[in-house]
Amino acid sequence: MADGKRPRQRANGEGTIYERKDGRWEGAAYVLTTDGTYKRVRMYGKTREEVHGKLVEAQQRSNRGVPVADKPWKLGEYLDYWLEHIARPSTRWNTYKKYEQTVRLYLKPGLGKQRLDRLRVAKVQTFLNEQIKAGHSVANVHIMRMVLGAALTRAMREELITVNAARLTTLPPTPGRKVKPWSADEARAFLAAARTERLYPAFVLLLVYGLRRGEVLGLSWDDIDLDEEVMRIEWQMQRVDGQLTRTPVKTAAGRRHLPLLPIAREAVIELAERQMFARRRAGDDWEETGLIFTTRNGRPVEPRNLARVFERICDRAGLRRIRLHDLRHTSASLLKKMGVPPSDAKEILGHARISVTLEIYTHGDSESHRDGLGRVAGELFGDRED
Repeated sequence: MADGKRPRQRANGEGTIYERKDGRWEGAAYVLTTDGTYKRVRMYGKTREEVHGKLVEAQQRSNRGVPVADKPWKLGEYLDYWLEHIARPSTRWNTYKKYEQTVRLYLKPGLGKQRLDRLRVAKVQTFLNEQIKAGHSVANVHIMRMVLGAALTRAMREELITVNAARLTTLPPTPGRKVKPWSADEARAFLAAARTERLYPAFVLLLVYGLRRGEVLGLSWDDIDLDEEVMRIEWQMQRVDGQLTRTPVKTAAGRRHLPLLPIAREAVIELAERQMFARRRAGDDWEETGLIFTTRNGRPVEPRNLARVFERICDRAGLRRIRLHDLRHTSASLLKKMGVPPSDAKEILGHARISVTLEIYTHGDSESHRDGLGRVAGELFGDRED
């Protein structure tokens, strides 16, 4: 060579490294990429050692089965990849649909053109602040941050980024929705009004056991053991790809065996007789699903229809309107009032964490407030009333 220097021999397996005309260094090597194939990727740096270090790191990750980005990801592109290959196979359909909607309506329009590896906390914070200023609820903006944070956590595991910018942002706390469950008198009035309804047994299970709507509609006759007087809660009815589908309950805590109380036993036996007559009337139109709660033709009950029946009964009986899910809170509040320990209530309700049960147990009502303050007044002033 003109300067008398011999070209440096490449280290074994380091790939190709050379100096560019602009004085920077460039290297290339074949590694596993995020699309599952081996491609030649390029690394850049100010010195040969810097590029060599990047290539070695990329090859080590490739050898461990960790893919390397073969191109600079745009956030929008990565969110599409995350939805299709990570979120969809590993989450329930309703959860996936919420993620997909959040990505499509908010994250891609607002941040989709940003480089994934250059996404900064300040940029994400500005985006979230703008969503609140635009009139979106704080709760909805929390969902945006949660979905973005989940995707960026995956990007960190794939070693595409080193910082989860979404997790480092701050938002105002979500305003809590104060649930005022029914009193025992209101619950009894509802059950009396619902007594002649075809879905009356479903409301019995919702109120007595605090079951979730999907758990009730997912019950099959195989889940009821009349001999052992046990009801097994292991399945739920959910909409998947637009179809009502019986799927396992979400958590291990959700799988539980509960005693079949006499009131529930009577309701289930009565329903079995009604279903037998319905099967005869439907004839060839009957669709055998094995479910306890069905339409007149044996098909699964649409969860929204159960809520509509509930609302109709409330209006007809002149009862204070609450959500169908609030029957679960009513059951929890009654367990508390009856002195059932939180640990037992957790297992009955199928809560994954005791903190969820305690949150319900620590929400006092006006009656318990009056009782507690009355005891304090009695202790200070005796039985005297002003």
